[in-house]
Amino acid sequence: MVIDSHQHLWKYDPATFGWITPEMSRIRRDFLAFDLLRELEDNQVEGSVAIQSIASESDTSFLVTEADRNDFIRGVVGWLDLCNPLLELRLNYYSGCSKFRGLRHLVQSEEDDRFLLREDFCRGIGMLDRRHLTYDLLILPRQLPAATELVKRFPQQKFVIDHLAKPQIREGRISPWKEQIREIATLPNVYCKISGMVTEADPSGWKPEDLHPFMDVVLEAFGPRRLLFGSDWPVCLVVAGYSQVIGLVRKYIRKLSASEQEAIMGKTATEFYGL
Repeated sequence: MVIDSHQHLWKYDPATFGWITPEMSRIRRDFLAFDLLRELEDNQVEGSVAIQSIASESDTSFLVTEADRNDFIRGVVGWLDLCNPLLELRLNYYSGCSKFRGLRHLVQSEEDDRFLLREDFCRGIGMLDRRHLTYDLLILPRQLPAATELVKRFPQQKFVIDHLAKPQIREGRISPWKEQIREIATLPNVYCKISGMVTEADPSGWKPEDLHPFMDVVLEAFGPRRLLFGSDWPVCLVVAGYSQVIGLVRKYIRKLSASEQEAIMGKTATEFYGL
C-alpha cells in the first residue's frame, strides 16, 4: 500500500494564506479533496495524510471534516496552540475525531531558534504521547539543534521531521545540515519525511541529481524503516507535478529491497500515524 504522508487541502483566501507569495501564483486557488483524488489515482497511491497549512484551529476542523467525508484521507495532522493554557480541553475534543493523528506548528516562521524549547510549548508536547498523538517538526536547519534537544526531552513521543528540515538544496550547501541531521537521527523516536525537496531546489532548472546527496544523507542516517514518502502537494506544484515528485522518489529507492521500498512508500507512514 502506498501512502502519501504529507499533503494539504485548503480554501484559498489571500488574507489567511499570506505565506503563498506572488511567486507561488500556481497555488493561489482552492485545493480540495476531489483535486487530490485525481492525483492519487493517477499515481497508484491508496491514501494520504492531510497536514495543516495555517496556524488556525479552523484549518484543523476543516481537515477533520474533509477526512470524514473521504475514505482515502487516512489521517489528519492539525494545528492547535500548544502554548494555550486550555490546550488539554481542545486535545480532548479532537482526540475524539477518528482520523485525528497529531499536531504541527509552523516553527520555521518563528524568529527564536529555540522556540521549541519554550516552557509552555514543551508543556503542550508533554500532553501528546498519552493520547497517542504524533508531532510533525516543520523546521529550518538552524532550528535542528533545538529540535534535537526537544526530542531528547520526550523520548516516548513520536516525532517526524518534515521536508528533511529544508536543507539548502539550491545552493548545494550540505553542511552543517548533514552533521545536524545525523545527530538527531541517532534518537530512535524521530522519523523523517522525504518530502518538500523540489521547492528547496533551483526553481529555474532543478534535476533529480541535485536532490540525491541530501537523500543519501537521510537514507544513511535514518534507514528506510524511519523514512516516509510525502508529496507536499499542492505546494510542490510551484516547481513540479505530483507524478514528478513521486517518480523521483520511486526511482531513487529502486536500489533498496522490496520490503525497504514498501516501508518508505507507505508501511512506515501507516505505523507511525496509526492509520
